[in-house]
Amino acid sequence: MSACGMRWALACSYAVFSLTLVTLRYAIPGAVLRIPLGVILAELLLSFTGAAAARVARRILYERIVARNLTRRKAVAVLLIGAGRSGVNAANQLRVAGNLRPVGFLDDDPKKTGLLVAGLKVLGTVSLLSSLVPKYRVEQVILCIPSPPRELLRRIWAACELLGVNVKIVPTLEEILGRKINTPNFRNIEMNDLLGRKPVEKSADNPAMVAAYAGKRILITGAGGSIGSELALQLSKAGPAALLLLDKDENGLNDTFSHLEKDARARASAVVADLRFGERLRGVLQTFRPEVVVHAAAHKHVHLMEINPCEAITDNVTGTRNLIEQSLAFGVSRFVQISTDKAVNPTSVMGASKRVGDMIVEAQGRHAKTLFCCVRFGNVLGSRGSVIPIFQEQIQRGGPLTLTHRDAQRFLMNIPEAVCLLIQAGTLANNRDIFVLDMGPPVLIHKLAEDLIELSGLRPNQDVRIEITGLKPGERISEVLMDDISELRPTSIEKIKAISTGAFGFEVFAQRVRALERSAWEGDTDEVYRHLASLNIGYRSQIPARPWPASASRVVPVAAVGGTLASELS
Repeated sequence: MSACGMRWALACSYAVFSLTLVTLRYAIPGAVLRIPLGVILAELLLSFTGAAAARVARRILYERIVARNLTRRKAVAVLLIGAGRSGVNAANQLRVAGNLRPVGFLDDDPKKTGLLVAGLKVLGTVSLLSSLVPKYRVEQVILCIPSPPRELLRRIWAACELLGVNVKIVPTLEEILGRKINTPNFRNIEMNDLLGRKPVEKSADNPAMVAAYAGKRILITGAGGSIGSELALQLSKAGPAALLLLDKDENGLNDTFSHLEKDARARASAVVADLRFGERLRGVLQTFRPEVVVHAAAHKHVHLMEINPCEAITDNVTGTRNLIEQSLAFGVSRFVQISTDKAVNPTSVMGASKRVGDMIVEAQGRHAKTLFCCVRFGNVLGSRGSVIPIFQEQIQRGGPLTLTHRDAQRFLMNIPEAVCLLIQAGTLANNRDIFVLDMGPPVLIHKLAEDLIELSGLRPNQDVRIEITGLKPGERISEVLMDDISELRPTSIEKIKAISTGAFGFEVFAQRVRALERSAWEGDTDEVYRHLASLNIGYRSQIPARPWPASASRVVPVAAVGGTLASELS
């Protein structure tokens, strides 16, 4: 029986006994109450005390036996940091596990020094870590703070790295619930911890999200990519009527579809198709009849698009235009375009092509039947070809880590967070705004490289060298999420801001886009640069160090690819 149950049982039994004696005294005239109520009360208190003492004695005896066994088995000595509730839970879990022996706590609250917490002494503040590890022969440090500040984490990590001690951290409540376990398992410190970013909570049951996505037929383009696959995963939990996954990369698409295929609730299907070919796209939308379109397909690698500018235009501009035309033709109610910070005052062909695609979306505000919006954010951690996987591969090879510029910095967010906010931003679509995700301050990539080397148990520029290679064509040292004349406004969602889109001459813009697309399909690189510079999007022509190797013959005339908007462009 639990301690609470025992207390209630004693209280109830003595209450019934006392009530019976009092009832008999008044119900039977002349009856004598031979047991005074004071004696009954004293007996109750003694029973409570005795039962509690028995439980305490059992606990002390158990802990001594466990401690003796741990000492006998030479269990790993563990130092706990953080004498709060998580620390108490961790200490109790370690006792049950039996293979780890906690020696005490460290806590930066000086009032706790010397106190006993969960049977362990608070030995002092975190500043004593370096001296206490050898004293108690500590082999592992466990940080009992689920979301520690970045600087505290770095300080502990650096000290333990010098001491050769392994560091682990208790998981957050969301991580525990996500794994559907009752007790937390300690985990290694990860890259997201060192970024110091508080996770965005997923909210599939949000009323606005239910209204926007639940019971709807949803088309996701670029579903084989990092963002597209996470979109498919999160939107499948929002209760859609059906999900259509579209990509021209059959390998990535197969991975996403295979993952969702295991979940009967996802109701997903996959289509291999290229957005640049309007007739193919028309057949797809005519069959599926989507109500919501999330456009994640795009070429994103800046340096590759600098040497393949025609491909950037046909994919990011023609593909977007085709998708918009068919969405309007088949009555899509909501269209969400995924943008990038590189589209702001673009210095690269990739950024310029994304800015043109965004403007095509912005120009659709006059269509009241479909709600359009663009969602802008920076780089995401862990996507294919992004900085983290590249750095990890270079570390595995022994280095060096190649960095374009010592002062390069980027806005960074992990993929689940970015997609969660992106989905929420889609519920705000109103044909007037570009939505910008709050990604926090930009991260210095050089610092990120050092952190990643340390996370691998190595020392920057000693075990693994960091090499500065210089900026690649089209790249810039830092990115911005809006231009100088724009102003961010708050929305109903805390981490999403809005920028009002201004009017622009659509007729002139449409003619220039038509000429731009025609030049790209004909493989005329010089004309692509010239037309991009004439669009007044802040782009300045930059001939790359490695120019387009050859002018391809004309493949498909742009007028043959498209429908409604192509007619307007003519």
